[in-house]
Amino acid sequence: MRADDPVPPDDPAAPQDPADDANATAGERRGAALVVEDGGAGAVVRQDQLPDTMFVFPLRTAVPFPHLMMPLLLDSSVARDIVAKAEAHNGHLFLVLQRDPEREPQGAADLHEVGVVTRILRTLKLPDGGMSAMTQGLRRARLVKVVREKPHLVARVREVVEVPATGARAESLVRLLRQQLRHLAEMQEQLDTGFATALLNVDDASQLADFSGGVVRRVADRQRLLDEADVERRLDLALQLAMAETELVELDKKIQHEIREKAEKAQKDYFLREQLKIIRRELGEEKDPRTMELQRLEEAIARANLPEAARQRAKEELTRLQTTPVESGEYGVIRNYLDWLTGLPWSRATVDDTDLGRAARVLADDHYGLDEIKDRILEFLAVRRLRPGHQGSILCLSGPPGVGKTSLGRSIARAMGRKFWRFSLGGLRDEAEIKGHRRTYIGALPGRILQGLKACGTNNPVLLLDEVDKLGSDFRGDPSSALLEVLDPEQNHAFLDHYLDVPFDLSKVMFLATANVLSQIPEPLRDRMEVIEIPGYLLEEKVEIARRHLLPRQLTNHGLQPRHLSVPVTVWRRLVRDYTREAGVRGLDKVVQRLCRKTALEVGRGGKGPGKLSLAEMEQMLGRARFKADERRQQAEPGVVLGLAWTPFGGDVLHVEAVASPGKGALQLTGSLGDVMAESARLALSYLRSRAARYGIDLQRLAELDLHLHFPAGAIKKDGPSAGIAIASAFLGCLLGRCAAMDVAMTGELTVVGEVLPIGGVREKVLAAKNFGLSRVILPKGNEPDVLELKPELVAGLRIDYVASFDEVAPLVFQGLALRPQPRAVADCGPMPRPKRRAGTKRASARPRRR
Repeated sequence: MRADDPVPPDDPAAPQDPADDANATAGERRGAALVVEDGGAGAVVRQDQLPDTMFVFPLRTAVPFPHLMMPLLLDSSVARDIVAKAEAHNGHLFLVLQRDPEREPQGAADLHEVGVVTRILRTLKLPDGGMSAMTQGLRRARLVKVVREKPHLVARVREVVEVPATGARAESLVRLLRQQLRHLAEMQEQLDTGFATALLNVDDASQLADFSGGVVRRVADRQRLLDEADVERRLDLALQLAMAETELVELDKKIQHEIREKAEKAQKDYFLREQLKIIRRELGEEKDPRTMELQRLEEAIARANLPEAARQRAKEELTRLQTTPVESGEYGVIRNYLDWLTGLPWSRATVDDTDLGRAARVLADDHYGLDEIKDRILEFLAVRRLRPGHQGSILCLSGPPGVGKTSLGRSIARAMGRKFWRFSLGGLRDEAEIKGHRRTYIGALPGRILQGLKACGTNNPVLLLDEVDKLGSDFRGDPSSALLEVLDPEQNHAFLDHYLDVPFDLSKVMFLATANVLSQIPEPLRDRMEVIEIPGYLLEEKVEIARRHLLPRQLTNHGLQPRHLSVPVTVWRRLVRDYTREAGVRGLDKVVQRLCRKTALEVGRGGKGPGKLSLAEMEQMLGRARFKADERRQQAEPGVVLGLAWTPFGGDVLHVEAVASPGKGALQLTGSLGDVMAESARLALSYLRSRAARYGIDLQRLAELDLHLHFPAGAIKKDGPSAGIAIASAFLGCLLGRCAAMDVAMTGELTVVGEVLPIGGVREKVLAAKNFGLSRVILPKGNEPDVLELKPELVAGLRIDYVASFDEVAPLVFQGLALRPQPRAVADCGPMPRPKRRAGTKRASARPRRR
């Protein structure tokens, strides 16, 4: 006997559990089964004895039953070893279901309590090299104790005593269960005739209940049948499970029938359609879809009037398409390419309307003001009228938001009689958006330029490149560099898109661009465009725009009539001045929308609306004014002056504040100032120190003071050199204790020797000063030509003083300030005297000596 064999039952060394023997009945000891006779609970019929200690064969998903054949697949060496040792020992196995099918059992806790004692009939070799064992179920048994765990489980088992089923109810259960199983066998096609034959030969109620476990689907329900020792209750449970299984089978058949009907109908319709297509083709009434597709593409190529290079490429691709199977992925790629190639407007163009009078009327109807822009458009149309083939330059409309740059491009297209297409470049980072993707990529498409041309259907539309200053660049490419070819008249006549790979003529397209900040446009791209700056609107211009365009459009959008709401000119002026502060009219449009919403609410409630709006009604509908015309400080303070600034949204007026406190001559800067503005502050202070005597500044007292320069609105970043004279004026007023005039604003770059250099953004700054209600503006002398180009109404009511040095600024800012003469450190600043030559020295030759 080997050490890993189980201990025989008769071996005196076999471990016994006295408690188990004490609690067991006489029939349970030594494997004797008790069967009740004649319905009595006390009569017992003794059967064959079975060993009570045997090998355990755990089952993952199968549940054994007594008196049934149980094949075992020996798919592992452990299973084969268990069967071999059990067959060599006594030929019996204890088959039991393990609780977790994913984990190997380690003890009794991992196994169900009730299993079946089986006899190994024989082992078979399978064709695939595996092995199986055929076992015969004998009796139910309960796992009492695991005797040994390694290398294989050996357990002591005890036969389960069954309570027999007697009485009329038991007979009825047997009859109903047999009928239900017979009905189930008739419904299930996979159950062969052997199942019905075996069912007819089962007479015992216990065996019939166990036999029904073969048709139960759930493993847990099978184990419930095995655990039940009371035969009558087992019959009742088996009948319930059989009836539930019958309902599931009926539902399966119903679903299969519905699906089969749908599939058969779809298959029948498909065959009928195919037969109908074949009949029509034989009669010549219908062509093959592939033939029709090829014919369509051939007609499209002939109709597109392609250039020679494009026609040659189209023929090559069509030849490839004819030899490519429809099922191939390349077939769709070639077809899409040919659709794009033939769908582009190679030779379709609209006729330009060169009627200058009509163009002028269209521009005047759509926009108020903007005379310079309108004149430039009319000049372009006049040249096209005299020379139709003239390409002209590419216009870039630059200005703050809300001044009408995008809508002006649409008006230009309408005035010329061309199609219009807008392409937003804001946030664009991929070069392929301009020049397309190559056909090697899945889902490749041409660039947005060619997509716009196909959408317009002509090769000479007006393409608006909106927000050209918002272009980005990253690892995917630089779109601004891709635009160089598009916007260059010398190159765009042969624009090469990566998808088409065929030159396309863009010279007939009129390109317009819009931008807010010109400095953000790359220099090569800006050099290819003619920049036209659009300034902000004056108060009178905003009033006219609101009267002519904004209010009628919003009345229509809100479903109102002019009788519901009309605004007098006086109310318009008050509304523009007190409720908006911008260069454009976008904020004014929002205020008009608010008025229309209030009016629509009143009309919707059954009212008539305000009608002719008064100032009191306007304040009631809009609330308190956001801005005041006299918002500038009325009480002047030393060290406070007004400066002019340029922003992407237009000009603005800034307060520059400077204060002094006892200290050690330190300078503190606040207000989110940039490096250039910080340098301007230090430069202004250095200049005042160098001219202390001229301006009456006590240097000894200045060394004992700390200066603090501040720009309000600290959350907004500020930078630039144009605040130089304003900072110097603030320092001078703080040190002298003089108050600056609060009706004057200034701008100009200051050098360390006191010169005032010209700056940019003159138009926006002058407009900001006028809208702020100021009366005087100080500008550098070098910006006088810029002011002369402004409209007279823009500078009406403003006194503009031009200065070349800070000596001219101080008397204008501080009334009554007398400048003192500045002592010079060097009396004569002329040319330095030539030193005398010592006696005996020779003059150096002017010509270099040869070596």
